[in-house]
Amino acid sequence: MTRTVGVLLHPTSLPSGVLDYQAWLFLEWMQKAGLSIWQVLPLTAPHDDGSPYQALSAFALNPKLLPKNWQKQVDNKAFEAYLKTPPHWLENYALFMLLREEFNHQAWSAWPEAYRFRDPQALSQFAGQHVDAMRKIKKQQFYLDYLWQKLKCDANDKGIEMFGDMPIFVAYDSVDVWANPGQFKLDENLQPYVVTGVPPDYFSQTGQRWGNPHYNWPAMQQDGFSWWRQRIEHALSQFDLLRIDHFRGLESSWEIDANEPTAINGNWVKAPGEALLAFLQREFNPLPLVAEDLGIITPEVVALKQRFGLPGMSVLQFGFSGLPDNPHAPDSLVAHSVVYTGTHDNDTSLGWFKSLDPGAQNWVLSQLPVQVGDMPWPLMVAAMQSVAERVVVPMQDWLGLDSEYRMNVPGTTEKNWGWQFDWDEIPDGLEKRIYQWVKKTQRLNETQRALKQ
Repeated sequence: MTRTVGVLLHPTSLPSGVLDYQAWLFLEWMQKAGLSIWQVLPLTAPHDDGSPYQALSAFALNPKLLPKNWQKQVDNKAFEAYLKTPPHWLENYALFMLLREEFNHQAWSAWPEAYRFRDPQALSQFAGQHVDAMRKIKKQQFYLDYLWQKLKCDANDKGIEMFGDMPIFVAYDSVDVWANPGQFKLDENLQPYVVTGVPPDYFSQTGQRWGNPHYNWPAMQQDGFSWWRQRIEHALSQFDLLRIDHFRGLESSWEIDANEPTAINGNWVKAPGEALLAFLQREFNPLPLVAEDLGIITPEVVALKQRFGLPGMSVLQFGFSGLPDNPHAPDSLVAHSVVYTGTHDNDTSLGWFKSLDPGAQNWVLSQLPVQVGDMPWPLMVAAMQSVAERVVVPMQDWLGLDSEYRMNVPGTTEKNWGWQFDWDEIPDGLEKRIYQWVKKTQRLNETQRALKQ
């Protein structure tokens, strides 16, 4: 396995926030720096709060990624060909988005009964009344897919793999649940009777009540996991590598009665993860998945991950507790893994370090190669010097930014998901400095080496 290093940057964090020429400039910058992984957050269309982890569709790309004047750039002949064999999800997505506009962004469960229960005549009549608007939504998805596939192709040509992120659960207010209610645990009124979350732990006395609907796993198994096959097939057409967020939910998940206000009362319910992954491995071989296995992980989850040879994750910011057997500590990392300095949910590494008291700071520095410069460089170099096959560093860390520039603060809804970098924030010679460390830690892949010659 080639040792590589890359960057975590969502496309909305590009200077323009869209898939325009800035995305290609970023590829060029990555190539100069010797970076060969570009990890993004989910590209799907978020709800009004902007979180890519609660999407309106598990398939459709976020229309806010479209560049200005995009309609003038569409090849209409290619679009007409696309409409002749459209993706399976496109019609329902276009309908869902227009109905959502019609009913002032209310959840689909609050729509009139005919639309809520998907009466064929009502849906057909509505679609017939909104032909042009339906067509525009489909054209958006066509052009977004074209842009992303072009970006991925050009990235691959530069030796850069595109690394995607898939939330294990989908939002209740999504086209996926509306169009496939039988795949989820819903009552006769199409309301979830159990919802997702995690039980109380060291970080939260009441646990986390996420509120997503649970999968109806028996129904999914009965139809051969067709929804999952379509979901994974779609994702693997967009990415070279795919992270499954909350991977432990494939082994068992915390089910909370929908009437419970917190996650305190619930039950662990087994999921057929082994059957699902075995099926997916037969369908897509190799299966390029990464298991997000952060938090309290049981032996059963570890066994499931190992049974299918999936790399897990470590986060260096978690590695300085001083406790034995800390899997995130620099000397506890394993080769078959992806190691991060921090994630989109963490403070930036500089912000994290500044928040520590002087004694803790000295302890951290004593465990790191401090001769490489100011924080966060010691942490980034420690990641690159580690045994891990893949290293991913958030762009904020490469830029040496503090807490003001973090992407998300879990448990809050204000001022998240909006960070964008500016080319002026890139210090002179940064890509050269990164490249030297990438080369020194033997993390240049063959394509990157060949392109540098």
